[in-house]
Amino acid sequence: MLYAILCYNDDRDVFSWTQEKDDAVMAALQVVHDRLEAHGELGPSLRLDSVNTARTYRKTPAGVMDGPFAETKEQLLGFYIVDVADMDAAIDITRQLSEANPGLGCYEVRPVKLFLPGVAAKEVVLEQV
Repeated sequence: MLYAILCYNDDRDVFSWTQEKDDAVMAALQVVHDRLEAHGELGPSLRLDSVNTARTYRKTPAGVMDGPFAETKEQLLGFYIVDVADMDAAIDITRQLSEANPGLGCYEVRPVKLFLPGVAAKEVVLEQV
């Protein structure tokens, strides 16, 4: 089953890291990525740019606005799609990611529901981007 692991953290903290710290965090995450890839469990994953580059489109007369307008100091900074047996397996992967990634952020794990008219979910093949 497919699960999305949404990664939240303080954007100001993450984007203030030195290049050395960022490289070390990415190297630690790569160990987890390699393990997931070896088991065929890793789908697309990405790291979003700073929230300062975000734009929000609201269904109001205001339309497009600068920024994410989050109600919290933690913002969505990236996500993973994993293909594992159940929620427990997805939570285990989340623990591994959390151990590799410093900070006080959090992760949200949600089953992925696909809407592809005429295509069964089992026919969808995820390839790493």
